[in-house]
Amino acid sequence: MNIRIKSARRKVFEIPAPLRVVGVLAGELTEEGVLLDRELAGALSETLKKTRFAGDFGETLLVKTEEGFAMLFGLGKKRGLTLEHVRRAGARLAQAVAATGLREAVVEAFLAERFGKKEVSYALAEGILLGGYAFNKYKTHARERKVRFILARAFGPAVERAQTVAEAVWYARDLVNEPPNVLTPAELARRAQALAEAHGLECEILGPEEIQARGMGAYLAVAQGSANPPHFIKLVYRPQGTPKRRVALVGKGMTFDTGGYSLKPRESMRSMKADMAGAAAVLGAVLAAARLGLEVEVRAYIAAAENMVSGAAYRVDDVIRAMNGKTIEVTNTDAEGRLTLADALAYASEEKPDAIVELSTLTGACVIALGEEIAGVFAADEGLGKRFVRAAEEAGEKVWLMPLDEDYRRILKSDVADLKNAGVRWGGAITAGLFLTEFATTPFVHVDIAGPAFAERPHALGPAGGTGFGVRSLVRFLEQETQA
Repeated sequence: MNIRIKSARRKVFEIPAPLRVVGVLAGELTEEGVLLDRELAGALSETLKKTRFAGDFGETLLVKTEEGFAMLFGLGKKRGLTLEHVRRAGARLAQAVAATGLREAVVEAFLAERFGKKEVSYALAEGILLGGYAFNKYKTHARERKVRFILARAFGPAVERAQTVAEAVWYARDLVNEPPNVLTPAELARRAQALAEAHGLECEILGPEEIQARGMGAYLAVAQGSANPPHFIKLVYRPQGTPKRRVALVGKGMTFDTGGYSLKPRESMRSMKADMAGAAAVLGAVLAAARLGLEVEVRAYIAAAENMVSGAAYRVDDVIRAMNGKTIEVTNTDAEGRLTLADALAYASEEKPDAIVELSTLTGACVIALGEEIAGVFAADEGLGKRFVRAAEEAGEKVWLMPLDEDYRRILKSDVADLKNAGVRWGGAITAGLFLTEFATTPFVHVDIAGPAFAERPHALGPAGGTGFGVRSLVRFLEQETQA
């Protein structure tokens, strides 16, 4: 869907449009709905009586009027509503309006009297934009719907910010949704370079020889089995003037993961194109930071690679050396992401940022613990972890602070090297986080997004496929860091 969105100072009934949308709360018209109803000579209240429209959350009713159409949008009951309901209302509304075939809609800023005009304007606009996303690039006969939304009595700057952040989420979703024969490590690097050129960012791409010269042996070991060579991506946004903070974002960039010789079953290999969702989120966050002009320097690091099976692929029992000099015994070639991240974290740490936030689709264990909608946050620095959790909550993304119990570090002890890349089945998300702490020397937080990064079915804020999870949290976190 091609969505344009703008704000207006006038009320719904004062703005002419083919479709005007007002809310129904606890079975009654909202204040904006009452005003529009007067304008329409009681047509809406009469329809409510005749149809017994209850206004359950997300329920809609299209009403033909002399001036065009009105839509009643259910907001549910008065109790228990949150700002997240407004965001989700926007997402549902985007689909409902698109289904009418109308190209323009004026929408009430739902529940602004309860949560504030600025907050509602942002959440509603973001919801509409995220809910209207579609990835139809490879569908031969896909028809793109164009819809313009006007948010009545909305706060303009909040709507504009929502558009910037939502477009960064779209960017991340597009990357995740690309098929792996298209989005190879080289193509991911090319797109990062294009992003840099379009937005005045610094970009450095390292090929296999340069990666080897920097001693990134863990990363190279994973990549050596593929015919598509690895590309290490460094992208930097520098604000005008002296930055208030310097934050490193590290994203897992496995553009496809077969599991290597610890081969995944067929069903588990489905959607492994999404194993670079951490990289996508990081790139989206840098894009948003640049467009918003945040007063924080943002450095993104992505070790892009494929984990494939071939005569050159790395094996179980191999011993490899990471960039920081530590040796690793390979006990599971499907625990490859942490090996690429080890060298990316070591690289980022060498450049001495104030903090590192790393996002990765790292473990199935985290999905078992938290399900498909919640990311696990593993904080090597307690204060940093709490700041990230607060940012995620404000952004509307679900995360949960998880333990990094030092007693579990013994599970990673190796008889032949400094540590193993995988331990026992139980507590796998924790031991993966502990493994990563061996390579970060800066205040560091690891976010396991294996659950929410890719949706197998439509979800509250969009269709099946890449969700762009993490972009909104990272943007809010970076904004908070400018105030630290």
